[in-house]
Amino acid sequence: MFRKLLIANRGEIACRVIRTARNMGVATVAVFSDVDADAPHVALADEAVAIGPAPALESYLVADNILIAAKQTDVEAIHPGYGFLSENADFAEAVRSAGLIFVGPPTQAIRDMGSKDNAKAIMENAGVPVIPGYHGSNQTEAALRKAADDIGYPILLKAAMGGGGKGVRAVESPDYFSEALSSAIRESEAAFGDGRMLLEKLIQQPRHVEVQVFADSLGNAVHLFERDCSLQRRHQKVIEEAPAPGISNELRARMGDTAVTAAKAVAYENAGTIEFLLDADEDFYFMEMNTRLQVEHPVTELITGQDLVAWQLRVAAGEALPLNQEALSINGHAMEARLYAEDPEKGFLPAPGPLHHLVFPSESRLVRIDTGVVEGQELTADYDPMIAKAIAWGDDREAARRNLIGALGDTEVVGTAVNRDFLIALAKLPEFVDGKPDTGLIDRLPNDFTNVATPLSTAALSLAGLHVMATRQADAQSRIRRLGDPSSPWHRTDGWQLNDVYHQDIRMQDGEKELSLQVHKYDTGWHFHDGNVHWLVSQAKRDGKRWTADIDGSRVSGSAVEVVPGQLNIFQGTHAWRLTIVDGLSDSVDTDGRSPVFMAPISGKIIAVNVNDGVAVKAGDILLILEAMKMEHAIKAPADGTVSAVHYVVGDHVAEGVNLIDFAET
Repeated sequence: MFRKLLIANRGEIACRVIRTARNMGVATVAVFSDVDADAPHVALADEAVAIGPAPALESYLVADNILIAAKQTDVEAIHPGYGFLSENADFAEAVRSAGLIFVGPPTQAIRDMGSKDNAKAIMENAGVPVIPGYHGSNQTEAALRKAADDIGYPILLKAAMGGGGKGVRAVESPDYFSEALSSAIRESEAAFGDGRMLLEKLIQQPRHVEVQVFADSLGNAVHLFERDCSLQRRHQKVIEEAPAPGISNELRARMGDTAVTAAKAVAYENAGTIEFLLDADEDFYFMEMNTRLQVEHPVTELITGQDLVAWQLRVAAGEALPLNQEALSINGHAMEARLYAEDPEKGFLPAPGPLHHLVFPSESRLVRIDTGVVEGQELTADYDPMIAKAIAWGDDREAARRNLIGALGDTEVVGTAVNRDFLIALAKLPEFVDGKPDTGLIDRLPNDFTNVATPLSTAALSLAGLHVMATRQADAQSRIRRLGDPSSPWHRTDGWQLNDVYHQDIRMQDGEKELSLQVHKYDTGWHFHDGNVHWLVSQAKRDGKRWTADIDGSRVSGSAVEVVPGQLNIFQGTHAWRLTIVDGLSDSVDTDGRSPVFMAPISGKIIAVNVNDGVAVKAGDILLILEAMKMEHAIKAPADGTVSAVHYVVGDHVAEGVNLIDFAET
């Protein structure tokens, strides 16, 4: 085993690799961009080296800078993690040419599988079933359009050198082909530096089932069973699980054996994943091979009891696989949900911003949290918006599902929008509960499914009221200390009223709904009244931001978090609410009334401007395109009209809320 390892990555996966390396007695070196200088992976490593500015193209994607860091710190091996340079054959070759160990497959295997058209040809020759499609060298629009006509719509455009859902577009009819092709090429060039496309027949309502494979340099190869990654949005995985539900032992063995055959066809070594599409007839087709560790590898670890990063390091060091196929077995069920900084209420736009409040559930045999961020950290638009992976295990699938919901419910984030409630809602979908998700399930959900707001419960309202009263009391005590008059009745906040029962009035805004609470203090406790319902809070205790209260004889607990004055976040059960505390001197919550149509919905970079001043446009025309956190967002004309002014050009970085375009309807 080598003695020192550099991790050419950041965030969650860097922390993940460092922890296993430390357990194995291997020293670690982190690399970091300027904006990541204080990131958790930097603090966790034994050493750390700066490699450039915040943009990945100037830091984490600069192979020379990483190799310089490796030389400076005298490491023997480099682990690429996933993303960035993990599937870059030139980087793997450069690492090996520098006399270092690349923790990953042979360079040629990366090249073979990195090109989707070449990968399909290799798999066809190896007898692995592939999806009908086109992976030819003629990349003109006319040739690609003819190929689409020959295959038959609907078809799927895919970046030939892509991965992670980038450069992928579903095309239902020829009418949308040109627009989809342009968008896919542009995204592919930005993500991979290569705009070549391949086409596939779009299989209706398939499942996405992948198989974890491992091979060593001694000729041994095994699979560690399959994962179902069907629950996807925009071709990106949302919730993954292992093993795949509803898979017979015969089909499992057949897919596993086929995956091992695929790995051997490219003389594979180390960790890899063979991704299949599975149709309703239980026929499966090769999609691609990911020549790296997958984001969703923890679910495989939980059902097999194996540390896949440890396997990676041992194989890279020249050791044999720790176990043969007969020694591997499945124990229980595991699920993983990807917690992202994105706003479901705004079409899942990335939501960079501060993590003012961040709480995860306690880890146990049933719950695991993989993260690379901490409370107080700023999430920038430069990188992937993942905050954490919530992973849950159970004796069976239903137990794992319940544990996943519980883990997400115990996760609290304030400061930026997150998809937590959306994930919980997905895990409760009847199709998911029944173990019958397919890759199009999320797309078929009604448009208002993302509006996952839950009516404010009595428990949540009680916690909010308790928080407001405690805050008022603290403010009064602060005034007493400042003014030195403890006997003044003007500083009392316990509800004392002259010639009346002690009470307090509290006004809050829940979205567009205004709430009014009146709370009276009696010997039995606080009596709450919201205009319709009465209830009693007999006891209440606070530990930091966490409250425990007895409400009408039932004990409830939850968190009340007020980072920005007047903006109160309540977490109770598996639900969360954001309330505005209305000041007694105010009549309403301030709303500026601005139209969001041409305001930048996110902070990001302008990557395309399709109009000039004075240009007439039609409703639906794409005016410009923003990119943030590896995602594109198109600004479209809401109606026929004329662009009177364009305020930014390609390459400009813009802040959320700035005016992008002046527009007048015709």
